[in-house]
Amino acid sequence: MTLLAAAVIFVGCLCLLDLLLTFGVLRRLREHATLLAAMPTDQPPGLATGERPVPFVTVSTAGQAISGPSGLRVVAFFSTSCSVCPGKIAPFLRYAQSAGLHQDRVLAVIATETEASDYLAELSDAASVCLEQPQGGAVGKAFKLNGFPSFFLLDDDGVIVASAFDPDSLPEPVIA
Repeated sequence: MTLLAAAVIFVGCLCLLDLLLTFGVLRRLREHATLLAAMPTDQPPGLATGERPVPFVTVSTAGQAISGPSGLRVVAFFSTSCSVCPGKIAPFLRYAQSAGLHQDRVLAVIATETEASDYLAELSDAASVCLEQPQGGAVGKAFKLNGFPSFFLLDDDGVIVASAFDPDSLPEPVIA
């Protein structure tokens, strides 16, 4: 009987300790939620409106040389390690299609160190696609990229008209 009582007391103490640790985790999660809510959401994903990316040259997955920023109208950045990126591909494709942009005026950059076949299958029909390293790719450096997914609308001269982390936030491009 004494052994049973000791086991019940031990299990009760373990449950009490678990409960205390759970309350500590919940308190910490509330602190993190407050910090995340206080973060500025109006920060651009890279270069700001009115700035011009430095000229760059990259090669598409089809082997075509792409130089920019002149001639490009929309540039999108995705990452294979980003959990939000797959959900932004369809809105991006709808945006490019509704704007009537030809494939050679739309560039999708995929930051990856692994296979990106899912991204390529979805994006290659509507955009020129290039692969870059997550840190230090030529196009990412030119746009001073600071997060994924990122979307940039450019004018005919390659100056950024708008940028956002969501393609639905971009205005309709004015096609000259």
